[in-house]
Amino acid sequence: MRGWSFPIELDTRSDTPLFMQIARAIAGDTARGRLRPGDVLPGTRTLAGELGVHRATIVAAYEELVAQGFATARGGRATTIAATSPDVTPTRFAPARGGVPSRAGFDLAPAPAARLLEQPIVPGALSLWGGVPDTRLIDLDLVGRALRRATKLHGRSLLRYAPDPRGHAGLRAALAAMLTASRGLAVGEDNVLVTSGSQMALDLIAHAIVRPGDVVAVEALGYRPAWAAFRRAGARLEPIEVDREGLVTKSLAQLARRSRLRAVYVTPHHQFPTTVAMSPRRRLALLELARTHRIAIIEDDYDHEFHFEGRPILPLASADRTGQVVYLGGLAKVVAPGLRIGFVVAPPPLLARLAEERAITDRHGNQIVEAAVAELVEDGEIQRHVRRARRVYHERRDALVAALERRLGDVLAFEVPAGGLTLWARAEGIDVEAWRERGERGGVLVQSGRAFTFDGSRQACLRLGYGACHPRELELAVQRLARALASRSR
Repeated sequence: MRGWSFPIELDTRSDTPLFMQIARAIAGDTARGRLRPGDVLPGTRTLAGELGVHRATIVAAYEELVAQGFATARGGRATTIAATSPDVTPTRFAPARGGVPSRAGFDLAPAPAARLLEQPIVPGALSLWGGVPDTRLIDLDLVGRALRRATKLHGRSLLRYAPDPRGHAGLRAALAAMLTASRGLAVGEDNVLVTSGSQMALDLIAHAIVRPGDVVAVEALGYRPAWAAFRRAGARLEPIEVDREGLVTKSLAQLARRSRLRAVYVTPHHQFPTTVAMSPRRRLALLELARTHRIAIIEDDYDHEFHFEGRPILPLASADRTGQVVYLGGLAKVVAPGLRIGFVVAPPPLLARLAEERAITDRHGNQIVEAAVAELVEDGEIQRHVRRARRVYHERRDALVAALERRLGDVLAFEVPAGGLTLWARAEGIDVEAWRERGERGGVLVQSGRAFTFDGSRQACLRLGYGACHPRELELAVQRLARALASRSR
């Protein structure tokens, strides 16, 4: 409790003496866990000043606590909470026991239908969890310097309430320049809204677009946290199959003709989780279908920077001429998830609505971090980091592919992804759920295809990420995975 005030509510009109009210309050705080054994109580002069009573009143209260066994005091030293509280009910007062109640005294709303993707914490395990970047590649000194420069440049303005719910103006301008240069979008500062990560962007978009009962089409193998956001806004989700060319637009067209289709959520650059890139033919068909039926295309471009081979693939938003595409992304893969920087590019009316939604959820954001990231982008540090990381992840992809072909080539079939941080592998004839569980016990974490199905059905697939491990770790992880498979026969 050191350094904080010590609030105790006193009733001067009560017949109970003030010293006894103070003793009862402290005993009650001890019983409910607010004060713990060994905690030092404030000095008598300090507490008397805070409560506006005579010091003798505090002395009497502390003596009462010691007498009842709730506190200990040694001559000339501080009064502390006793190691054990009295087991018997005190004769002069009886504080209610228990801390925060174990149950809520009211009904809760139903939990989200979709189980979100949460990486288990297993000490010593190597993670092949898909889509996870390696934060060891980040120069912490560089981030620290950017934070210091931002606070020095902007001063105390970063500590005030933010003037604009769209996010820090400098970061919006920096992101607009980045998107224009690297992703083929013609955008300015006023076309960008900053969010605390891409999941917030999805939630804001869902609440700004979806009305209860609207149909939202999603990829049948896809991203469950996005589905949860749309369901929270009242959407009825309809899964659309994905093949080697991405989302099957013929099936989407059939859905548009028979229902009130409001939006479609897609990951066309590297489809989540299969890594398939949507073909040019499907992209044109999707844009035309959206224009004809006035459908919003919610394009999640979650790992655009990491494309290793072939020609660059521009976002759908770069070819949008009728305002159908809502484009979102983030810097979790580009820099680090902990910075919590996401963004949305959208037509002005929707961007204004999104700003209103953000003002309700997160009015002010994190101005200091946003200004620091703007510094990193403007100085070219983010761009240099991306170039380094792209080479590293390319090497790691090849290392994982080589290890899989060497140790598991007879049981796993996969296509080498052209980019991203993840590989999608098929394992016909194998219980991948049991394999995943044995792997976890053996010190390697992977995701099975079931985590991405719309109906929870089993998929004989594994999603294997190579971003968070260096080549030696990848080799060891695959070795553990092979050992877990071999243990099946034993």
